[in-house]
Amino acid sequence: MNLQKMREAAGLTQSSVAKAMGVNVSTVTHWENNDAMPRAAKLPKLADVLGCSIDELFGRDSPPAAG
Repeated sequence: MNLQKMREAAGLTQSSVAKAMGVNVSTVTHWENNDAMPRAAKLPKLADVLGCSIDELFGRDSPPAAG
C-alpha cells in the first residue's frame, strides 16, 4: 500500500483522512509508514475517502482471473 501517494493524489491531508476515518492523525501516519495496517473493516471507508477501490489500495489493477 502506498497510502501517502494516494492521499496526496486525492489532495487530502493526513488530518482530513484521520477525521473522515474517525482515527487519530498518528494512526494515518502509521499506515503511511507501514508501521501498521488499517483493519479490514476500515478498508471500504478508506477506499471511499481516497476515491479508489480496495484493490487499488493494495496495488492491484484488477482481480486475478478465475482458474
